[in-house]
Amino acid sequence: VGPRGTVLGADLTPAMLDAARRAGRGGSGLLLLADVARLPLRTESLDAVFAAGLIAHLPQPEANVRELRRVVRPGGRLALFHPIGRAALAARQGRQIGKDDLRAEPRLRALLTGSGWRLTSYVDEDARFLAVAVRD
Repeated sequence: VGPRGTVLGADLTPAMLDAARRAGRGGSGLLLLADVARLPLRTESLDAVFAAGLIAHLPQPEANVRELRRVVRPGGRLALFHPIGRAALAARQGRQIGKDDLRAEPRLRALLTGSGWRLTSYVDEDARFLAVAVRD
């Protein structure tokens, strides 16, 4: 983030923030208890959001992705990451993936576009899922 940047780690659960502190993450950034439904951040205050494992757990995907847009500056990025791809995760859980999966490219693209983001990169491999969007 450069010499003047700050990394902000946010989670809805105190237990996850405690795990981040135990892993030493608090020393390299700020940790914040926050809900993606209403982030306690100024509008357009972030350059980017790296959301690990978040997209499948959003209670209100459209509203939540719009809230992420609110806190990211124009031209800023949103990276939606998961350490395992959709097919590998479904196989691990003994289920089939379908087009209704929020991380399916057409569905995710529509969600992001409708929320003021432009999907610029989409990778869904066994070893990772990564979708990157730019705030319009």
